[in-house]
Amino acid sequence: MVPAGSDPSAAVCQGADVTAPDLDVVTRIDELRALLDRVRASGRRVGFVPTMGYLHEGHLSLMRAARAADEVVAVSIFVNPLQFAPQEDLASYPRDLERDLALCTSVGVEVVFAPPVEEMYPQPIATTVSVAGVSERMEGAARPTHFAGVATVVAKLFGIVGPCRAYFGEKDYQQLAVVRRMAADLSLPVEVVGCPIVREPDGLAMSSRNVYLDPEERAVAPVLHRALLEGASVVQAGERDGEVVAARMAEVITAEPLCRLDYAEVVDAATLQPCRRLVGEVRLLVAARLGTPRLLDNLGVRVPEG
Repeated sequence: MVPAGSDPSAAVCQGADVTAPDLDVVTRIDELRALLDRVRASGRRVGFVPTMGYLHEGHLSLMRAARAADEVVAVSIFVNPLQFAPQEDLASYPRDLERDLALCTSVGVEVVFAPPVEEMYPQPIATTVSVAGVSERMEGAARPTHFAGVATVVAKLFGIVGPCRAYFGEKDYQQLAVVRRMAADLSLPVEVVGCPIVREPDGLAMSSRNVYLDPEERAVAPVLHRALLEGASVVQAGERDGEVVAARMAEVITAEPLCRLDYAEVVDAATLQPCRRLVGEVRLLVAARLGTPRLLDNLGVRVPEG
């Protein structure tokens, strides 16, 4: 696999399982604020992992990263209605809070914030956050309201949690770029840390939505990763035309009859703008439907000089 080089903070994304002696489960905003203010007043740093629950190894890897770098780890579990369009799967999104709490305890999390919707949104929300540029293509084009929902809830969570280091997986790479830009533009006291994708043994990127795949779909789902590896191989072999690389990735996915390609893109790793001539750090991104589930994957590539 071609190593990703776009995120120097990824080096902190290491750590081993540590069982926390106690787990505080908080459902109220004021209670969480007070608790984390006491943590910081005692000189301890907060590591924060925002999630929508139904945790898997990818989420746990973020918690381990926080555990290794920060004195107190806080996790939010909140299925955010703002990032679901009317036709999307809000009601059926998988939930299992008891299991999630056990997994949090197993990796040393001290605080879980699990608010009800009415705590986060006590009235219809009139203020939203949008991030121009990085949010507008790919996932932004496919799901026009999605990133405004993500940026709004993350800005709200950052405001509730306060100064911290916040950990996000690179699996949703465009989301990571949106959050980074939002935090920088709004001068939020949060260091956004990106951590590498965690994969199944056959290469499939871990995702809560993988549970929707039937056995036949699950068997062919690693085609997205194979397409990325093919694109990276073409770059390493000397191809410097981004459109050619994107077309090759698309060919790999469309050759699988069960897959419906959404996009295959080669973009600048920082700006997410399309790269016609490849140089420096680029990101290969693909999205496709397998039955009902829509799967995403990406890979960072450092283009060899010369």
